[in-house]
Amino acid sequence: MSWVNELIDLYEINSDKIGVIEYRRDMPYVLLPPFHTTVTAQITVTIDQDGNFMNAEPVDSNDKLTIIPVTEKSGSRTAGKEPHPLCDNLRYLAGDYTKYYEDDGICHELYISQLKEWVESEYCHEKVRAIYLYLKKNTLISNLIEKKIIKLNEQNRIDDKENIQGIVQTKAFVRFIIRLPNTDFFEAPPDECWKDKTLQDCYINYVRSQEKEIGLCYLTGNTEAISYLHSKKIRNEGDGAKLISANDSQNFTYRGRFATKEDAFAVGNETSQKIHNALKWIIRKQGTLFDTLAVVTWESHRLSMPRWNVDTDTIASEYNEDDDWDDEESGEESGCDGSAITAEKFYSALRGYGKKVDNTSEMILLGFDAATPGRLSMVEEMTLDSARYLENIKKWHESCSWIHEKWKEKDKKRIRFLGMVGVKDIADILFGIENKGSLMIVDANGKKLYAEVAKRLIPCIWNGNKIPCDYVDRAVLKASMPLTYKDWKNWERVLTLACSLVKKDKSERYEEEWNVALDKKQKDRNYLYGRLLAVADRIEYRTYDDGDKARVTNAKRYMCTFSQRPYETWKVIEESIQPYVNKLGIAERRFYENLLNDIYDLFEVESFSDNKKLDGLYLLGFHSQAYDLKQKKEDSKEKEKEE
Repeated sequence: MSWVNELIDLYEINSDKIGVIEYRRDMPYVLLPPFHTTVTAQITVTIDQDGNFMNAEPVDSNDKLTIIPVTEKSGSRTAGKEPHPLCDNLRYLAGDYTKYYEDDGICHELYISQLKEWVESEYCHEKVRAIYLYLKKNTLISNLIEKKIIKLNEQNRIDDKENIQGIVQTKAFVRFIIRLPNTDFFEAPPDECWKDKTLQDCYINYVRSQEKEIGLCYLTGNTEAISYLHSKKIRNEGDGAKLISANDSQNFTYRGRFATKEDAFAVGNETSQKIHNALKWIIRKQGTLFDTLAVVTWESHRLSMPRWNVDTDTIASEYNEDDDWDDEESGEESGCDGSAITAEKFYSALRGYGKKVDNTSEMILLGFDAATPGRLSMVEEMTLDSARYLENIKKWHESCSWIHEKWKEKDKKRIRFLGMVGVKDIADILFGIENKGSLMIVDANGKKLYAEVAKRLIPCIWNGNKIPCDYVDRAVLKASMPLTYKDWKNWERVLTLACSLVKKDKSERYEEEWNVALDKKQKDRNYLYGRLLAVADRIEYRTYDDGDKARVTNAKRYMCTFSQRPYETWKVIEESIQPYVNKLGIAERRFYENLLNDIYDLFEVESFSDNKKLDGLYLLGFHSQAYDLKQKKEDSKEKEKEE
């Protein structure tokens, strides 16, 4: 099934949501009815059923989103004079606009003429008639002045320097509330025009009654009214880029291939409405923005599914805890410490999601980006069986599985988890800098890298493609330069990401399997040199007092050089740690000396004296050894508490 059919099905299966304003955190969104759009209103005018003015007030900042009917041309207007059918800005609505501001009045004439046609049709609504009766009185501006909504200058004209909620007064958008006589509370539609479904239905029927040009829709193959003007505001309310556009009749949009735009491409009006409205709704509901790139996924039967771009802990945490946890298959490889709890929740969550899907369940991914402000392109399009999607999510987090830390806002503390970090975190770690205590991309142009990283990782996560080699190399290089970071927590994030990427790369290229748990029998030269570096780092750190914790160990100081010339640099590091070895207690000194000797014994003579550059595997040896030593310390503290 094509993405067009998927969006049409998405619109129809969620028909119960049409016209209902919902919220994602603090951001409102709505599945629009056909021939409608959303605007941000600044003024609410209240009138009665006979068109008598009652009140006017600024729109509440938390209730700005307004559903309005639009014509084919007004929905795509930029600088032209194309009035909306019902609600619009002051230039169109106010008959007394020219009294208070220099204007030719044509916009109001076009608006009133168009509204009159609707009022005189068989599809008129009582609220439309009330608005028409009110605006025919030409008192809108004077009423707003009376209510101190509009401010005048010394010349008794609308003051250009004043604004309403950040919008210049002359461009303020007005919406209406019509107070109707008392009726049955449970059956009466809302007084707010933008929430009245009966008003929306009247306009839909009115538009259908006026449709004349019938043709073949190239997207669906159905015969219906054709439209050549299509919706914008796809990624967000301020998005002017269009997905379908062919208005360039003098250059090369279609000339040279077709004589007219009608031959090139024709889309049914309602088909276009459903596609665009479904796309806007699902992007706002659950889409993710990577700078200008908008990526959205959904399951064909409205089932909740794990997000592809988040870390392992988030997937485990977002699973509905009220659902039954399946403990029958708890034998999965899950880690070596408390992180096993997160890992087991992750596997249980995937099993829980898997129980809901059937053979017809599909996961759809669409990605949209704009090369220019006016043109939007679909840069990603994938469809997978839901079961396959869950399996690929599992493989991604397993193949990159390493110990990571993150700040968890809900718990107000740093937590440790086994798995993989999120896509945005990968971009921040690989290409960001330290800012306000964290790693992030702060440069405006640099933020385009969010979209680039997402585009390159989508095939890896969704289809199991190989991880980009340049990302692996970049992570290893950055992890080998700890001195470039002021906060050690930031460097540790780089280190653990590098371990995840190296682990996955080794598995994909050489079918080698590596784990967080220290491999005490591993004889690989890179791994062993990493272990030596971790032991040297630990020896020096163990001698520090509380005031020395910010000091950099010699192991970290020489880490970059060590990765390039390990044999030569190790001699320097080994000599530098001797004074610190002598500071240790007898038992601890003997422990570290024996550990170093055990690692030496695993080396082959030729490999130890080989001074060539280390590959990323040395970071796995370093982190696994460091983590093992840290765990031993934590375990010993626990035993002391128990005793």
